[in-house]
Amino acid sequence: MAEPLPLAYFNGAYLPLAEVRISPLDRGFLFGDGVYEVIPAYGGRLFHLTAHLQRLQYSFDGIRLTNPYGVDQWTTLLNGLVQKNGAGDQALYLQVTRGADRGRDHGFPRNVPATVFAMCTPLAKVPAELLAAGARAITLEDLRWRRCDIKSTALLGNVLLRQSAADQNCHEAVLLRDGYATEGTASSLFIVAGGAIITPPKSRDLLPSITRDVILELAAEQRLAHREARIPAAQLRAAEEIWLASSTRELYAVSELDGRKLGRGAPGPIWRQVYDLFQRHKRELAAA
Repeated sequence: MAEPLPLAYFNGAYLPLAEVRISPLDRGFLFGDGVYEVIPAYGGRLFHLTAHLQRLQYSFDGIRLTNPYGVDQWTTLLNGLVQKNGAGDQALYLQVTRGADRGRDHGFPRNVPATVFAMCTPLAKVPAELLAAGARAITLEDLRWRRCDIKSTALLGNVLLRQSAADQNCHEAVLLRDGYATEGTASSLFIVAGGAIITPPKSRDLLPSITRDVILELAAEQRLAHREARIPAAQLRAAEEIWLASSTRELYAVSELDGRKLGRGAPGPIWRQVYDLFQRHKRELAAA
């Protein structure tokens, strides 16, 4: 028997993903004129949904797009989508564009409704090998635009940088801008230096990651030394530990940077401690 098609949410209705149709004149298709969110669900419960919706509003404000729904509406429709797809552990993708006009014009259209799309996919587990051995990463100069704090669908810069890492058999690239490390192509950055956890402060150069904020909160609760500070490239390369974090890959360590092993060439003890704290936090939220 064929697998049932996943249900998506599209402009006010739940329907099979294969039936979703978007106009070729949609500004998301023509210009990348839209924003998105990725929200994991554990045990059918969306992870820090309020924080994700706050970031979504920040992105709307950043591109001057009116939020089509209120918080309660978003909460109802997104939770509904997770439940209609069987609850469990899922990755919810949400995208809103400025809509489809009658032609192609760079200026904002008037009286055009936003296009709202969301879908769920099974949340893939982080490979055990990656957690045990750590990731290989390279450093690359950041060629993206200057508003990386907006979660824009225009991700060509990230795509090209990520592919450059893949071409060198690496899992991720750590991006450098003006001599400082900012983040990965699809991940937040942490290092351990002098026994302290350090992550770059929020700015227009990097995405304000929800997972990053949770990790800082967990570190504070456990009274682990941590701070937000700019990370010079030299400090990155001399770090005791390097971690990367994202909504779907959670938190994993880097064991090799630019072809050189970090420490013993394996995930370090502080990463392990924080990783375990994060897993406990997930379980507590799912069981709440």
